[in-house]
Amino acid sequence: MRAPTPPLELAEGQREILRFLRRIDREVPKGLAVHLVLDNYGTHKHPNVVTWLGKHPRFHLHFTPTSSSWLNLVERWFRNLAEQAIRRGVFQPVPDLITAIEAYLEANNNDPKPFVWTATAEQILEKVRRGRVTLNRIAS
Repeated sequence: MRAPTPPLELAEGQREILRFLRRIDREVPKGLAVHLVLDNYGTHKHPNVVTWLGKHPRFHLHFTPTSSSWLNLVERWFRNLAEQAIRRGVFQPVPDLITAIEAYLEANNNDPKPFVWTATAEQILEKVRRGRVTLNRIAS
């Protein structure tokens, strides 16, 4: 469970997500829809952000489910990719970036290190049960 966010951090988070959305809006050709996958952190749902999104209907936000610990493993993999292949790199043409990512993939696949799942089946099923209770309460 995440600790409540202090108001100052929430304000900074709002500025950060709005700055990010505006940059995407400037850089992605106007005729294209933009789909973003985000976590369930509250700044993405703040009224200022919701208002901005209402004025930019080509943006479609998809939120990851809460308590989706398996997504943490996916995030870890992308973090590793960023840290080991992309961060601090300079990629002028896009093909240079693609080459760096493909080199990381090849090295990673030649010597894979599997992520170890630590949740037990019982823990996962208990989360599923709690989720069903919540869904049933919402649906009632």
